[in-house]
Amino acid sequence: MPVLTRLIPSPVVVDISAGALDDLAGLLADQRISASGKLAIAISGGSGARLRRRLAPALPGAEWYEVGGGTLDDAIKLADAMKKGHYDAVVGLGGGKIIDCAKFAAARIGLPLVAVATNLSHDGLCSPVATLDNDAGRGSYGVPNPIAVVIDLDVIREAPVRFVRSGIGDAISNISAVADWELSHRETGEAIDGLAAAMARQAGEAVLRHPGGVGDDNFLQVLAEGLVLTGISMSVAGDSRPASGACHEINHAFDILFPKRAASHGEQCGLAAAFATHLRGDRATSALMVEVLQRHGLPVTPGDMGFTDEEFVQAVEFAPKTRPGRYTILEHLDLSTDQIRDAYADYAETISS
Repeated sequence: MPVLTRLIPSPVVVDISAGALDDLAGLLADQRISASGKLAIAISGGSGARLRRRLAPALPGAEWYEVGGGTLDDAIKLADAMKKGHYDAVVGLGGGKIIDCAKFAAARIGLPLVAVATNLSHDGLCSPVATLDNDAGRGSYGVPNPIAVVIDLDVIREAPVRFVRSGIGDAISNISAVADWELSHRETGEAIDGLAAAMARQAGEAVLRHPGGVGDDNFLQVLAEGLVLTGISMSVAGDSRPASGACHEINHAFDILFPKRAASHGEQCGLAAAFATHLRGDRATSALMVEVLQRHGLPVTPGDMGFTDEEFVQAVEFAPKTRPGRYTILEHLDLSTDQIRDAYADYAETISS
């Protein structure tokens, strides 16, 4: 009887631990990613530059490239600069913008990427997507998964706490995104990948139901693992669907409509997930999301992010335009402006009672 399986696109190594960066060269050599130590390391001018001073003595064969920002032009310039060398791998050392630039550059020059995250602000560190600003606003570019992911919890603790909070909101939004995917499967026949959905949902549930806080090592471990699993779920699905539903449509709408005032990605996604879950009629889960977001210091109303209720209504109304073809609770209900206003008033009343 034949045994039918599938290969799961995932990193060769995932190291999430305190002190994980102490022997980066050894880890890459042991995993046969870079026995020679010839690495092209992309860093920011902030935390990356400080870590360079710490890591450079142990990586004598590496060349360091400072990345100016998170634009497509920055990523192309990085790739062009790296073409001149002969490396075993590219290392993206920093936050989301640096890792996304490194992802794009590594794909462009045909080298594997090692993602070394210095904060936990979102689930993109292990995803097959590089999100980069371009002339049209912001674009998502398909790239191979990182070959390795390294997250040093000692480094994560040193990052501003707002980055951890953002990651919490992004992880919790998985629950709403998967519910939207299942809704689309029922209503439109869209194919759903059960493994990808399970991975994304359980990653979100683990964060949602963990009793710890942002200063708790065990909680940071669970959050980091959840963000990595979410990235892998997107690779399994071949799409961002497991982690992107109405929550991310509303997030993108804020970014487009209010680019100079938008809050962090995770803050917007967390609030949007609680509201979308309320729209879906799952009041118990929405209430739990609100409770957990508040406990971690994340916004649960537009006012918490510096927006008016009417601006939130405007963002919700615009949201379906951000992802044409994606079916979520917003497309399903197809609410008028007044209906969105009433739905938000009901949500606000529920969370204040």
